[in-house]
Amino acid sequence: MPVPDVTIPHPATAAGPTTDTAAERERILEVADLHVDFATAAGLVRAVDGISYSLGTGEALAILGESGSGKSVGVRALMGILRDPNSRVRGSVRFHGEELVGAGDGLLRRTRGERIAMVFQDALSALNPVMSVGDQIAEMFRTHRGMAWGDGRRRAIELMERVAIPDARRRVDAYPHQFSGGMRQRVMIAMAIALDPEVLIADEPTTALDVTVQAQIMELIMELRQERRMSLILITHDVGVVAEVAERLIVMYAGRIVEHGATLDVYDAPGHPYTRGLLASIPQLDQRTDRLDAIQGTPPDPLAMPPGCAFHPRCPFVEAVCRVDVPPLRAVQPDRDSACHFAEAVIDAG
Repeated sequence: MPVPDVTIPHPATAAGPTTDTAAERERILEVADLHVDFATAAGLVRAVDGISYSLGTGEALAILGESGSGKSVGVRALMGILRDPNSRVRGSVRFHGEELVGAGDGLLRRTRGERIAMVFQDALSALNPVMSVGDQIAEMFRTHRGMAWGDGRRRAIELMERVAIPDARRRVDAYPHQFSGGMRQRVMIAMAIALDPEVLIADEPTTALDVTVQAQIMELIMELRQERRMSLILITHDVGVVAEVAERLIVMYAGRIVEHGATLDVYDAPGHPYTRGLLASIPQLDQRTDRLDAIQGTPPDPLAMPPGCAFHPRCPFVEAVCRVDVPPLRAVQPDRDSACHFAEAVIDAG
């Protein structure tokens, strides 16, 4: 399964110039051994199985993987917004040294929105259908800043104009259903940046949008990140988007991190067969083909995980050890980690 040659813009250039390496930046967010389990009638689902990573000041980090890999559940646990009463979160999430897992409502309220904000993938579901979009944006200022109604409304109009919603002064009183999908997502972004957070989490922000609108939304997020010097966590399954936005990349599969490193390094020579398969599935504009290369098989059933490496039933590099031993996430190169018994051979395969 050869990895195609693709022209990939340097993430630092695409998202704006950077002068510090990830190692030199202050770590403002540290996730350590995070687990999220769901108790179901059929058994225990380990949606997130012991992930660890950090985020530096002004850094853009992408978390990539198929649906069901644990990407969104992990960041919702980080934000403390898992609503399922059958969920259990273990591990540590520290923001500027303050522990968020198990924190009280007061700390979580001060953190969410003001310091860490999130753009959800389904804006229509995330927005209140019976409140005007202007009132929903202004509510951020009234709740967190004690701002008067009129002042909050003025700030809402300013933010709507900043995210390029046309005729904001008139549309501030419109309701979510009166906006297109792309415009609703812009409203969500306006709400997310209202209080100038340090970290913006974008959870599949372009889902269900057409290609042109997807590009516009990602361009807006990148502009705002540079303008406001925010750190960014981008949750996505879109390999191409990651190349344009993120300096560093985490790849998840079956609830675990299977690869981590600088985006360019991972794309040049993936160190896990799953990452290699994702990159091989990118269509090439300069090549004619009847079908795309696809990863064989399907993701494992979370209630019946295979023994050993969860990816081994789909892996072209599989050996006997893969069917028995779970490979740990280990350093395979400077600033490169892989959870594969044969990571070095995968990297050498090019």
